[in-house]
Amino acid sequence: MGTTYVLPPPLLELLSNSLVLHQICPYIPISGLLNLAATSKSFQNFIFGTPNVFRYLDLSTTKGGAVDFAPIDPGGEVWRSERMDEAVTEEDFFAGPLRGIFSTLRRRGVLQDVQTLILDGLSVPSEVVREIICDPPFNVRILSIKGVKNLNERKLKLVLKYACRLGRPEGTPKLRGLYFFGPERRKENNSPLFPHNALVSSFSPQGVTTSVGAQLGTQWNQRSQHALSSVLEPDADPWYRPSGVLSFADHVAEWADVLSVCRGIIAFDGVLCRGPRHDILSIVGDSTRDTEKIMTRGGFMAPASATVVLGPGGCQACHSAPEGLAIPGEVPTDYLPLLEPPPRHISSLHFAQKASCGMSPSETLPLLARCKACLVDRWCEGCNKFWCEDCYQTSETSTYTQMQKVEALENGGGPGLRMGIKVHLGLCIEDCLVGEMYNGAGSGGMWG
Repeated sequence: MGTTYVLPPPLLELLSNSLVLHQICPYIPISGLLNLAATSKSFQNFIFGTPNVFRYLDLSTTKGGAVDFAPIDPGGEVWRSERMDEAVTEEDFFAGPLRGIFSTLRRRGVLQDVQTLILDGLSVPSEVVREIICDPPFNVRILSIKGVKNLNERKLKLVLKYACRLGRPEGTPKLRGLYFFGPERRKENNSPLFPHNALVSSFSPQGVTTSVGAQLGTQWNQRSQHALSSVLEPDADPWYRPSGVLSFADHVAEWADVLSVCRGIIAFDGVLCRGPRHDILSIVGDSTRDTEKIMTRGGFMAPASATVVLGPGGCQACHSAPEGLAIPGEVPTDYLPLLEPPPRHISSLHFAQKASCGMSPSETLPLLARCKACLVDRWCEGCNKFWCEDCYQTSETSTYTQMQKVEALENGGGPGLRMGIKVHLGLCIEDCLVGEMYNGAGSGGMWG
């Protein structure tokens, strides 16, 4: 008797299983879906007639969405040589490829199904972002525009503030999460949020001198800290490790006003600092006469973006912080950043703020991040240790300039350098600063 072979089910029958389709579609590029739809009438009806096939749409790899032209020259020579319509603006010109793709999807009747949209690296003028956020044909809930070109950030800020304005129509904006600040993700291997070689170079030191000798020890300390945390918590997202300064700190710091306006409405891959100095009630308490608390915590500061990740351990003394640690699932969504990569299978803010690995420690580890101003003389740039306002009151040297701090140390402490100080010149006294002093002791100065 011959061997009986059982043929696998046809592809169309296999994809008709909703569970299989839900798991596979987010990994198929749009070109693959369109090519599959072009093979037969049955596949065409199935691809364009089945809900959620285009729910996750990644256009970052499509050649049709890219514009390889430089910005229009002031003299207009390129425009005249192309003989284009004089009514076409520069923004319309660079928005053309994406609008063409959206027009095709609209004609196919699938544009309204797109809920997670990835446009990283493409030409995305601010007017296109406005259309995605505000126009009725779009139902995008998670949008990624990292590393996009021809984007006017000033106009984008106005668009986001308008979308989140008081008195906006009920149910708007539909957008719930925006990936914008982090580096553009690579096609083969996503680039890290906190590259080791960018930790020191991207940070403008406030305490440590900018000389090469001073930076060398600090940089190696930070690299060691990152290596250790990666071994101890290999699956944890960088936001939930003592990662130090964000690689995009300078960028996100400029958007504090937008993050404040959009708080609780649109989440970003960056968060506001929740330090007590940004909360007037936390400073003065229930009475404006609580001068002791005002002196301990300092004066009030306007909203600022969190640019330094301190890790789940919190303060070295109390292992917490005055503002409390942000634990996923127990705090409002505006306390947590969007994590890489964007969720493929569910366009939900809850899943966008969870770690990519289902069993990751990030599900239970708390998050603590602050702005640089809240960490002056409280945070060690070398080992990432931190002391909160309730456990440690900074000395008078916290108001000194960098030169005055160096002179105070060389003169044996000075009037503001008292016993028990934790951080000086941006380094912790107990470990990092002592090591730096010993390294340069024989060179005629603290760092030679």
